[in-house]
Amino acid sequence: MNPKKLKFSLGIFIIIGTLSWLAFSGFEEGKAYYVTVEELNKMGNSAYQKRLKVAGIVVEGSIERKGAELDFEIAQNEFVLPVHYSGHDPVPDTFKGGAQTVVEGKLNPNGIFLAKKIQAKCASKYEAKFEIQKLKPT
Repeated sequence: MNPKKLKFSLGIFIIIGTLSWLAFSGFEEGKAYYVTVEELNKMGNSAYQKRLKVAGIVVEGSIERKGAELDFEIAQNEFVLPVHYSGHDPVPDTFKGGAQTVVEGKLNPNGIFLAKKIQAKCASKYEAKFEIQKLKPT
């Protein structure tokens, strides 16, 4: 094989390898299991090894702001999960006690959920209302 073909083949191999690695690592980073607080409680030790999205209701009076970080609790039925949020995104305006929320991150062995992303579900009063109208033939 002449040197030009060898350099070209090596360059193509490096580019394809790099793109494959980026695609795989991005897929693994984006993969998260969606569970409720109750389901998380039933997972046992397997919850520590997975990236999770946990849904629950913010416990009234549990929100404590510490600079850019936030400590609060989410609950479902009798199950309560303490959460520590240290992400870079701003906290949604609708995030308050009693609001439905989804946090994304990992559960540490102390039982505290370390969230990197937080999302407050919008209340129904913000949902658009549509009227159904019959079309009249012209």
